[in-house]
Amino acid sequence: MRDVRRANRAVLLTHLYRSGPLSRHELAQSTALSQASVSNLIGEMIGEGLVEEAGFVESDGGRPRVLLRVAPGYGYVVGADVGETRVQVELFDLSMAPLAKAEYPLSSTTPKPDEVLDRLLDGLGSVVDRAGVDPATVLGLGVAVSGVVERTRDAVVHAQTLGWEGVPLGAMLRRDTDIPVLVDNGAKTLGQAELWFGAGRGSRHVVVALVGSGVGASVVADGASYRGSHSSAGEWGHTTIAYDGCACRCGAHGCLEAYVGAEGILERYRQANRGRPAPGADEESALAAVIAAAPTSKTAAKVLDDTAGYLGAGLGTLVNLFNPERIVLGGWAGLALGGAMLPAIREATARHALRQPYAQATIELCELGPDAVAMGAATLPVAELLSDGGIARAAALAGAGGGAGRAACPTPARAR
Repeated sequence: MRDVRRANRAVLLTHLYRSGPLSRHELAQSTALSQASVSNLIGEMIGEGLVEEAGFVESDGGRPRVLLRVAPGYGYVVGADVGETRVQVELFDLSMAPLAKAEYPLSSTTPKPDEVLDRLLDGLGSVVDRAGVDPATVLGLGVAVSGVVERTRDAVVHAQTLGWEGVPLGAMLRRDTDIPVLVDNGAKTLGQAELWFGAGRGSRHVVVALVGSGVGASVVADGASYRGSHSSAGEWGHTTIAYDGCACRCGAHGCLEAYVGAEGILERYRQANRGRPAPGADEESALAAVIAAAPTSKTAAKVLDDTAGYLGAGLGTLVNLFNPERIVLGGWAGLALGGAMLPAIREATARHALRQPYAQATIELCELGPDAVAMGAATLPVAELLSDGGIARAAALAGAGGGAGRAACPTPARAR
């Protein structure tokens, strides 16, 4: 009976979070639970502070129905994006409204795990302090990294492009904080954010493509993330686009990432420009300079035309392999390229994809902006809350003898 109750709470809570605000009547219709079960379970969650009233909606001939939603202030979540050049940490309430943000540069494109660990812990403490929230109300820290992440408690990371082999990032973080920690691949967190809140919402077959310095993809099949046998599915950037082609950061040659990742684009521009690099203090500003120069520079225009072709070939492969309803192009470089030449990218995709599956798909830009990876990382502890129906959190609060503002989760520790 406890398992049934937990499962029913999880169904109700997930529906409310993903589709709310909803009335009790709408919840009963959409979940196939009885009206009595809905009322009882919702009553429990209102009493716990997890669910709250959010206005009224007119009903057919009766009293207005009360709308319900997951209470935004029930708890807070932190998402971190470990990028190639910086670590970004952001704190959200449960409506995913951003409350505080911190960014830290990395000393190298292949940072040591200890440097990343320090940046993550500093960022966690910083955003909690800036937002003025009680650390006990932070439900979890989600961390997005490049590479393959083993879905174990230690969250072991294998990222060849960073030089990381078997780094137990989850275990390292847990040594220095009592806040729950979850780690996943950055493309997958981007995919979850866009599926829940952005351009993928409402679709059941989606591929979210992340293009930054690195390149990856999140594949959603029939509403569920496809991860493969050991969670490494989606390494789209390391599919071969040119036999024995340009060297990739992973050590192979001809990978898609070597042609459409920001580092690869800028290297091709430098070679075409007689060894002179694009102006800019970092990759983002340098790529922006190449895009801005394209109307007047034949070199920049040719590099971007080639990039659209390579990217279209890669997207065409995704269309042929997965037959998605929608492809969402994101990542900071993907947004920059798509904003400047999305029609050309679509045209190139059409040339490389089979006609029928291409006709069944749309290609759109990420709606959540360049911070979507961090937001997606913050959804990792939210997903834990939803899948558990909030029962573990309610039990922790009850054990602490308090309301939604107290739990057995002390301030982040720095024992280093």
